Amino acid sequence: MISYIKGTLADVAADSIVIDVSGIGWHIFVPGQVIDRLPAVGAPVKIHTWLQVREDAMTLFGFLSKDDLRVFKLLIGVNGIGPKNALAVLSVMSTDDLRFAILGDDAKAIAKTPGIGTKTAQRLILELKDKISLQDAFEQKLSHVQEAQADASGVKAEAVMALTALGYSSSEAFRALDGIEITETMDVETLLKLALKSMAMV
Repeated sequence: MISYIKGTLADVAADSIVIDVSGIGWHIFVPGQVIDRLPAVGAPVKIHTWLQVREDAMTLFGFLSKDDLRVFKLLIGVNGIGPKNALAVLSVMSTDDLRFAILGDDAKAIAKTPGIGTKTAQRLILELKDKISLQDAFEQKLSHVQEAQADASGVKAEAVMALTALGYSSSEAFRALDGIEITETMDVETLLKLALKSMAMV
């Protein structure tokens, strides 16, 4: 099993990406929310993956966090929901929103996903409700909030301030920086270049 792939973002399509690792391009299908949070092409990136093996093909599906991957695995365990349907759900809803929709019996929200009707959404809720606890949902939500707050510190905070000084809004700055893997040796100038490159591609 391939747990994750770490390399250089080489290409981005509507529903997939290519990561270059030592000259080998790994083609990975990802949900739309991952596409929105990716760094610029040419930047380093780490994607947590799940490999589907069939007689005629091997397909990789990827996510920016282990939590997203875990929820994806829960979704494909539901009768009638395959990997592509699961990606569609996670393109429309965040993992936090999906958890609360399941716990709140909100089939209508889940059924907004293309290819997922009300009956399938109701079956999804029925099969996953016992696998998701309210405490887990709140803990994950809190964890994501804390991660966002942590991201606002150090080099990233300086980059946000620099971008806002250039005339970008705070939300635009955070969106551009979100998904860029920041290493211990990365300075503000390098991070700014990656962020501006990402903005230029939007």
